[in-house]
Amino acid sequence: MNNHEIDYKLYGDDMQFVEVELDPQETVIAEAGSLMMMDEDIKMETIFGDGSSKQGGLVDKLIGAGKRVVTGETLFMTTFTNNGMGKKLVSFASPYPGKIIPMDLSELNGKIICQKDAFLAAAKGVSVGIEFQRKIRTGFFGGEGFIMQKLEGDGMAFVHAGGTIHKRTLKPGEKLKVDTGCLVAMTGSVDYNIEFVGGIKTALFGGEGLFFATLSGPGTVWIQSLPFSRLASRVFAALPERGGNKGEGGIGGLFDMFNK
Repeated sequence: MNNHEIDYKLYGDDMQFVEVELDPQETVIAEAGSLMMMDEDIKMETIFGDGSSKQGGLVDKLIGAGKRVVTGETLFMTTFTNNGMGKKLVSFASPYPGKIIPMDLSELNGKIICQKDAFLAAAKGVSVGIEFQRKIRTGFFGGEGFIMQKLEGDGMAFVHAGGTIHKRTLKPGEKLKVDTGCLVAMTGSVDYNIEFVGGIKTALFGGEGLFFATLSGPGTVWIQSLPFSRLASRVFAALPERGGNKGEGGIGGLFDMFNK
């Protein structure tokens, strides 16, 4: 196996974090800013790209870092290595309410395609790349854009999503229609396309957007009940206007207090 073999434990319900157990010299990679806590003998290091075995020279590392920029992430990732004598623990937290999904890539044909901000952490050796949607219509109207993340390898990876997570296994030829923002991840064998909802009245007044994702089996898909974009739009819509009643004691009043 090319990946470090790591053990883990999930804590919490709606605001989860994952605790990774590292043997001496084992390493886990994670998105910058996802660290929650770590034991004393764990060394933290910032690197270009994802630190996978595919990135040997400087050019490969720069290409890996460039791919991360394309997917909307930072140039760097962080590695956490156990430099102590015994087992050590490092924990990573999800950035918003939802679930952390552990995925053993060795049991998923070595490849997972996920929305571009879903990756949280993985065993060293897992490659975090980009997956271009081959169909232009899918790229422009897919909700997650023309580019999605691609996780490859044979180790453990952790992705996060909002709300409740539903795992669905599709049989060959079986189709599932999903709101574009609710798609979290899918195995590489799933065919992904975009369809118009149909009907001008439904499109304009249905409240569900103009397009939905059509997923065709065989393969496994993971669906989230609360996309972060939907949560953010509801919070933004609920914010009082700056010129509203300052005596209501809401979020707007809190902003006014800090601006004084």
